[in-house]
Amino acid sequence: MTVNFPPGFLWGTATAAYQVEGAPHEDGRTPSIWDTFSHTPGKTHGGDTGDTATDHYHRRADDVRLMADLGLGAYRFSVSWPRVQPTGRGHANQPGLDFYRALVDDLLDHGIRPVLTLYHWDLPQELESAGGWPERGTAHRFADYAHLVAEALGDRVEMWTTLNEPWCSAFLGYGSGVHAPGRTDDLAALRAAHHLNLAHGLGAQALRAALPSHGQVSVTLNPGVVRAFTDAPQDVDAQRRIDALATRVFTGPMLHGAYPEDLLADTASVTDWSFVHDGDPAVIKHPLDSLGINYYTPTVVAAATDAAPPGEAREPSPFPAAGGVAFHRPPGKRTAMDWSVDPTGLYDLLLRFAEEVPGLPLVVTENGAAYDDKPDGDGAVHDPERIAYLHAHLDAVRRAIADGADVLGYFLWSLLDNFEWAHGYSKRFGAVHVDYATQVRTLKSSARWYSQVARTGQLPPY
Repeated sequence: MTVNFPPGFLWGTATAAYQVEGAPHEDGRTPSIWDTFSHTPGKTHGGDTGDTATDHYHRRADDVRLMADLGLGAYRFSVSWPRVQPTGRGHANQPGLDFYRALVDDLLDHGIRPVLTLYHWDLPQELESAGGWPERGTAHRFADYAHLVAEALGDRVEMWTTLNEPWCSAFLGYGSGVHAPGRTDDLAALRAAHHLNLAHGLGAQALRAALPSHGQVSVTLNPGVVRAFTDAPQDVDAQRRIDALATRVFTGPMLHGAYPEDLLADTASVTDWSFVHDGDPAVIKHPLDSLGINYYTPTVVAAATDAAPPGEAREPSPFPAAGGVAFHRPPGKRTAMDWSVDPTGLYDLLLRFAEEVPGLPLVVTENGAAYDDKPDGDGAVHDPERIAYLHAHLDAVRRAIADGADVLGYFLWSLLDNFEWAHGYSKRFGAVHVDYATQVRTLKSSARWYSQVARTGQLPPY
């Protein structure tokens, strides 16, 4: 049976600046932490960097026409901080801003709503050299940057997002070190988490001050869908600990104005949280117009039963003070990222936040899958696994809406195959295939399928 989505439901796709733009040294742009990290030997697959990526900086107009041809109603993109404010402070770099002015104008000319994310992980290297997100001053620099961009684009962009997945910035960047800047320090990770929270609050204030009254302010989180391996009390407690570190470290202050007491107790061996100043929670809990939810796969945890074998070092964990937690492989089909395919996790997340913050609209700002997509002999790219993935997850969104979740839209990750962070160019999430040697774009079967869903607002039988 064909299922209809609500009228006005927003159908879009998404990218991030460092993953697609290229042009790292043009028009005044300076290095970000991802430029530095990807050029450090051993940090990315095959030594891949975002120097060229998908050359979106030069192919912007063609990519917008591609979106228009697909019938997409919105495009979620991020602004490169070092492109518009090369040192992370001071005046705006007008040539850098001009790129985003042109992008927004192109989108509007084609009837596509621009959805702007201010920060998708590309901190100016100069700010990292001064201490990065573990330093309080970085949050204030972010607020200044937010104001600059809002002044330049606020007359044409209505939907604004402060941060994308601050969990990754804090805990993969400063805890496990698998993302830029590649530091492995539990205290730095927790300090970074707080200062990202503070940056969100200060940035939201800056946006409100600069935007017209109809401007909408949001944040995008990647809340954990954390499940206990068994219903044994110790496994349930492991689930609680990881939920605090994966989700409530951000939703506590952002949505409720306080860090969870169990999080503070669990991490007392690392910090006394004295870096949280009086008044910070009130700043962080800034009224939102919507909440962005990114979802890919669930996490299964249990209480650890043994230590690492003698002489075997454990990899640095992104979860501070959680050494007593073991992570289990979830069941089910898997993507090329070795992530389990489980659309029930997306349903559960949407219902969780519909109940936790009733009245706050939700947007699925990222959802998608990587598969080993290759052109066939005729140059076509068929990806039935991705179509199956998208159908199942869109059905989960539909069921959540039917059960009371106020979901405004869905953004497929990603428009294009691109630089997939530490995985380099080895993983393809795009609905559009990119030949990295020639930059030729080819619509995959999933792009045509998603185009039909976006045009009709209907989820066909599968």
